[in-house]
Amino acid sequence: MEMLIWIGTAVTLVGLVLLIWCIREVAKAKRASNDEEALRVRLQSVLPINLGALGLSAMGLMLVVLGIVFS
Repeated sequence: MEMLIWIGTAVTLVGLVLLIWCIREVAKAKRASNDEEALRVRLQSVLPINLGALGLSAMGLMLVVLGIVFS
């Protein structure tokens, strides 16, 4: 079950990297955009990636917990 912990850790880290990318994209869009509609369009394009990254991180953490419980 140690392998499950390492796989969960890797999945969690990928999700975390994607979350950090989303934060940087939103910050960059807020700095660059004076037009509220353009900002809204950019945020709507980042939102699905953000939600996917959050779900990926949660699944990775669940794998880690399962690996710890089963070992």
